[in-house]
Amino acid sequence: MGKGGKGLKSALQSQQSRFKAKEKVKQAALVAEQKAKKNGLKGNKNAPVAGPSTLVKGKGKAKASLASSRRPTIPFKPTDRILLIGEGNFSFARSLVEDTPLILQSLPPKNITATAYDSEAECYEKYPGTQEIVSLLKEKGVEVLFSVDGTCLEKHASLKGKKWDRIVWNFPHAGKGIADQDRNILSNQVLILDFLRSAAKILRQGPVPSVVVPRKKKKSADDDDDDEEAPPPEDTGIPTFDENEDYQFFVPDDTVKPRGTVLITLRNVAPYTIWDVPRLAKNPPPSTTGHKPPNPRYTLLRSFAFQREAWKGYEHRMTKGERAHGTGKTGEGGEDRTWEFCLRDEPVEAGDSGYILNANTVTLGSGRRK
Repeated sequence: MGKGGKGLKSALQSQQSRFKAKEKVKQAALVAEQKAKKNGLKGNKNAPVAGPSTLVKGKGKAKASLASSRRPTIPFKPTDRILLIGEGNFSFARSLVEDTPLILQSLPPKNITATAYDSEAECYEKYPGTQEIVSLLKEKGVEVLFSVDGTCLEKHASLKGKKWDRIVWNFPHAGKGIADQDRNILSNQVLILDFLRSAAKILRQGPVPSVVVPRKKKKSADDDDDDEEAPPPEDTGIPTFDENEDYQFFVPDDTVKPRGTVLITLRNVAPYTIWDVPRLAKNPPPSTTGHKPPNPRYTLLRSFAFQREAWKGYEHRMTKGERAHGTGKTGEGGEDRTWEFCLRDEPVEAGDSGYILNANTVTLGSGRRK
């Protein structure tokens, strides 16, 4: 990273340090809780043996199991124009047009543009079976593009001048093969920031999608004490909510198109949690380079479990070496999680490059499969 990027690097590394410190505190509290529960069981021979779901409620595999028992969230509507980034072998695009969830059966394939970072030849070599999937997509009318850089979307000839309702990047990764974890995390944080900056330029403008009618989960006696509601945040004029809560969404009037959203999916375990994607989107570090404008700020609309089984035929593929064929071990355990953002309204200032949008709000459809 050049001289001008030292400030950004410093800000991101400071953010990493804060996040790691919080994780250590949580882990220490978890260990202490487990020890206390184990010690409490020693004097009671008739007590049931504590399993992972009772010792670590809502964590790791127990949390993944709970998520898989819920109805999957389908974050698209049949009227959406959808841009898929970093598709790998294009199996997610295939799942949108073949054996698709019921709610999306009327989604026109021509509304989907699926892209890959690699060239066409590289994709076919790296991911066996991709050529057949691409042929199927093209036959159905899906636009397939190769050699698309997710950090320069607005510059690609086939994307210029177009606006999208959903821009989706499932499991983004810089793929630089950096052994040092801190440097690896930094490279991926820069990737996310650059992607969010670029996506802002091709999102559909319109009213803010708003989350409404929270369905409060019933709290059992065994739930962790730290699940209590936090004090309400400062009023920004945009609805806020607990990103881990289960919400009901109203379907908006299709005559009013809300502004487009960005969806990023990652494993919700380390090292990916240390990237801290929600913070990068909502409060990006200031730009310290002359050639990069400041990052726009986003609002987190919701997050939800990404259930792979909801997308028939989807095959997760990684970026480098053996990982390209899906055999990597990083990020095992836990769950896949999707974060959905929209651009935040910003005040007009002198010299502001501006992402000034309509401040009205409409409700966001859940697309939950019945």
